[in-house]
Amino acid sequence: MSSDETGSVSMEQALRPSSWEEYVGQEAVKENLRILISAAKERGTAPEHVLFYGPPGLGKTTLAHLIARELGGSVRSTSGPAIERVGDLAALLSNLVPGDILFIDEIHRLSRVIEEVLYPAMESSSLNIIIGKGPSARTLELPLPPFTLVAATTRVADLSAPLRSRFSGGTFRLEFYSEDDIAKIVRRSAKILDVKIDEAGVKEIAKRSRATPRTSNYLLKRARDYAQLKRQPLTKETVSEALAMLEIDELGLTPLDRKLLIALMDRFAGGPAGVNALAAALAEEPETLSEVHEPFLLQLGLIERTPRGRVATPKAYSHVGKKPPATQPLL
Repeated sequence: MSSDETGSVSMEQALRPSSWEEYVGQEAVKENLRILISAAKERGTAPEHVLFYGPPGLGKTTLAHLIARELGGSVRSTSGPAIERVGDLAALLSNLVPGDILFIDEIHRLSRVIEEVLYPAMESSSLNIIIGKGPSARTLELPLPPFTLVAATTRVADLSAPLRSRFSGGTFRLEFYSEDDIAKIVRRSAKILDVKIDEAGVKEIAKRSRATPRTSNYLLKRARDYAQLKRQPLTKETVSEALAMLEIDELGLTPLDRKLLIALMDRFAGGPAGVNALAAALAEEPETLSEVHEPFLLQLGLIERTPRGRVATPKAYSHVGKKPPATQPLL
């Protein structure tokens, strides 16, 4: 096929589930959303606002699109950093129509000024704009159509309490996926991409996908490219060769994951070490380590997070082929 020629954006849209049945995993979240949406439709009202949180790539954006499809509306997407001025938010809200979903990614990065404008919009579907300054200032209240705000964040603790409390439809944590569920996603994506892959190859990709659907699709496409140029079928061996070129190991660790573990062992004697110290040692941003790499390493049991910092576990030493220190740090 391969129709990557149509562009990566359209390809990502093609791989995105278009129905609840196609969306694999997160069963408890899906069931709660079905109830929320069905009850709202029966009452003839917009569903209440919902917040999704968890590591990147677990399907938060896809859920927003599924909610919009269920309501017969569209998704108006933006992100916290993109809303710099009150006028930016006002333009988004005033262009909504009934049934639309306003999706704000990285909502923890909204400024407090923007939050203050968002509160009445969420609570009473009205937009309050202050015109003028000083004693002559006045507030203009503009009615908004009923809408549902769907927000996503990787750092729910960074949201202010007043903002969190306004997601009356629910706050849902998206969990890492099982290998079986990732394998289902790989099979579906391979069919859409018209890629022939054997079951062993599917399982090899699933095993190295960091328990994350977005990563599984990325690895599948790169393995497909490798097999295509090598004129080889997409088998376990071909997948292993392709992912070895990407330096993705059998647990799904990237070079930076391994560098983090080795730095923790060599430079900090296995820990404890704070994320800022680790970031400085690796010349990386602390947010990159804490939001992208650390959750998966914790999930695998390769590090532990203690009050004093991060600690490498015996499993981590075994994985990188190092001997644990004689005195292990307290976990």
